[in-house]
Amino acid sequence: MKEKSTIALVDDERNILTSLRMALEAEGHKVRTYGDGVSALEALTEEPADLGIFDIKMPRMDGMELLRRVRQQSTMPVIFLTSKDEEIDELFGLKMGADDYIAKPFSQRLIVERVKAVLRRAAPKDATTDEEEAKRVLERGKLKLDPERHTCHWDNRPVTLTVTEFLILQALATRPGVVKTRDALMDAAYDDQVYVDDRTIDSHIKRLRKKFKHVDDDFDVIETLYGVGYRFKE
Repeated sequence: MKEKSTIALVDDERNILTSLRMALEAEGHKVRTYGDGVSALEALTEEPADLGIFDIKMPRMDGMELLRRVRQQSTMPVIFLTSKDEEIDELFGLKMGADDYIAKPFSQRLIVERVKAVLRRAAPKDATTDEEEAKRVLERGKLKLDPERHTCHWDNRPVTLTVTEFLILQALATRPGVVKTRDALMDAAYDDQVYVDDRTIDSHIKRLRKKFKHVDDDFDVIETLYGVGYRFKE
């Protein structure tokens, strides 16, 4: 039987912790709950999880700061829980490297489906022979992407990407010179049932460029075609 994932659930509302824990455990997941960001960060530093679900507004340490700290040590996928009036926070959260967000109030079914989608994108593929694995490694000039190991290198220097960033870059680099619309990139990076708007893809692209420019100031291989989409330079 396939081993289920460990989920770190962080929210200062006890009823949300209880109901979500029950819903996720019913799916077979192991769930660890925390009432604030400080205690969650301490626990995740000692014992990482496979996925984090963070409320944005919490005492002691909010979800944004928790994500920032977690990103310093881990690429664990993170889903944000937000209030409906926190659109700016949602966008900022995605820029910081969150993989998805869900607005309150939400159905437990929706959470369970989003968790499945994010974990599916993050899951390593089944092990194969070295030869088959080598074929899957994508090399485009200075770029080297290894989907099996979820590693990315630029000019032999490692670049740490979230699951969503990795999938968007992979979609672009697979066919250099071909323009990918935002819709095509959404399809590559998100589950069919997950709705995201155009700004979300733009945020991920901005963050990708920033990460690569951090290791190479001259990085310019992701081109914007205004009103159309993006492409990876040939």
